[in-house]
Amino acid sequence: MKFPALLLMAAACASPPCTADTFPTRPIRLIVPYGAGGNADILARIVGGRLALVLGQPVIIDNRPGASGMLGSELAARSAPDGHTLLWVANGHATNPVFMAKMAFDPLQDLAPVTLTSSTPMLLVVSNSLPADNMKALIAYAKSRPGQINYATSGNGSPNNLAGELLNMMAGISLTHVAYKTTPQATTDVIAGHMHSAMASLTSVLPHVRAGKLKALGTSGPQRSRLAPDVPAISETVTGYQAHIWNGLIVPGATPRPLIGRLNQVVVQQLTLPETQNRFTTLGAEVMTSTPQAFDAFIRAEMAKWAKVIKAAGLRTN
Repeated sequence: MKFPALLLMAAACASPPCTADTFPTRPIRLIVPYGAGGNADILARIVGGRLALVLGQPVIIDNRPGASGMLGSELAARSAPDGHTLLWVANGHATNPVFMAKMAFDPLQDLAPVTLTSSTPMLLVVSNSLPADNMKALIAYAKSRPGQINYATSGNGSPNNLAGELLNMMAGISLTHVAYKTTPQATTDVIAGHMHSAMASLTSVLPHVRAGKLKALGTSGPQRSRLAPDVPAISETVTGYQAHIWNGLIVPGATPRPLIGRLNQVVVQQLTLPETQNRFTTLGAEVMTSTPQAFDAFIRAEMAKWAKVIKAAGLRTN
């Protein structure tokens, strides 16, 4: 007797491999939609290593860079929803739907949140030649020279670019964005005085600040970063300002909720270990965890927030 395909699927999901109690039953694939060696990749490998130790199965990192993270994300969205495929995401997960006129999958329906994993603050730095030593002075200086003061980032549509445009909106200024291919190139030009300022990850420019080559005006998080407690937060001058580079873990959308709950419990436990937190700190990231429901709300809020910024800044979409 031949059973209909749906009945076969139901029978398969009734077997132990589909239950949270028996998970995992084989190696886990963690898709990282970015190139190897970057901060996102390194953080994902730290988490993957911890999961392998606890779950007793190898966690295989699968780097799938391209299309601003879309290639890897689509692969995850099309994968079997059995907990054995995970996806490491960053800010682009929330901003790509705004930039992309058409997407091959629905990030809110075809993928399901597990937990936030980290937050990395950005730092606004200026050239030593710029007559501004704090955020209040920079805002006043920029208002007196609309469109004449620029800021460098690592690329159009990057979290750094959006953070700069959010500052323009909230502070009522018009810093002109200049995109570079890499943060080191942008930083070098600010140090040389060819650029006025830069919005970059804190750890990439903080050494130059400590060496006296750049002036640090503000970090982008809601409060001062414990990585640079002597640097004020931008929000201390621009009330409510907040922007950061974040990472999180998600799975295919149809993954059973008990499995998502199991993954959330294990990942959060490993992230809150002092050893993991210390390793994140050395990379400039701060551990940030959540429930699946809170992560879903966070993603939706990020989509709405940055859609307004992208529209106001007139950034190109396709």
